[in-house]
Amino acid sequence: MKTTNYSKIAEKYDNNQFRVDEIRFDYDLKNYIEKDAKSKYTVLDLSCGTGLYLEKQINYFDGDNINWNGLDLSEKMLKKANEKVKNVEFTNANVEDMPYGSENFDFISNNYAFHHYRNKQQALNEIYRVLQKGGIYKLHNIAIHDMPKWWVYHYFPTAYYEDLKRFWNKEVIFNELSTRGLEVNLKIEYRMENARVNDYLNHAENRDISVLTLISDKEYEEGLERMKYDVKTNPDKTIVNDFAEMFCIAKKI
Repeated sequence: MKTTNYSKIAEKYDNNQFRVDEIRFDYDLKNYIEKDAKSKYTVLDLSCGTGLYLEKQINYFDGDNINWNGLDLSEKMLKKANEKVKNVEFTNANVEDMPYGSENFDFISNNYAFHHYRNKQQALNEIYRVLQKGGIYKLHNIAIHDMPKWWVYHYFPTAYYEDLKRFWNKEVIFNELSTRGLEVNLKIEYRMENARVNDYLNHAENRDISVLTLISDKEYEEGLERMKYDVKTNPDKTIVNDFAEMFCIAKKI
């Protein structure tokens, strides 16, 4: 399995406005706080990247007593996070060997990152270990098996086969979490639409989508040229685009 070198895209990672805009108020964290009253909560954003999730949630939960933490393997991504977010304890480490004590966190968020882990079994073992009894592990990711017509795969078809090597399907994720003694609630949100190609051209040119860093330069350039040609020929050209997101809430019981 190939892995993305985030040190090469850290500076341009936040240029993707879709990535910035999609982060909303975390109602699952809110529900946890409302149902389990404590004087203080400890939250970990796993593979926190440049701190996009933490930045917004800290503002949203300003009135709650939360000890915020972020862990990421990329020093350069953490450097960007440190520049934008204060009052967070950042840790540069691998999720497969986290430097935390057992049962340390009430709530662990894990956004768009699980597919990057080389040893997913060990990653889940560590997540289970550091999660408190009654705590929540929230896994949020795209569900590539349910979105074969994604615009990325339309123009860069080899990207789909790279993603098949990296992503577990929903059944595997559900079973792996359940067998570890977690109570799992998993849902897929899906949409299909006619997407305007020109709206995505900048994102392709930025090449900050992880799978586009894994295909060869030749395959990337060929796909990008196809996009540019289609836009030049018809600026309003659309393609059928589907997109699926997985939201998985796992409670340690």
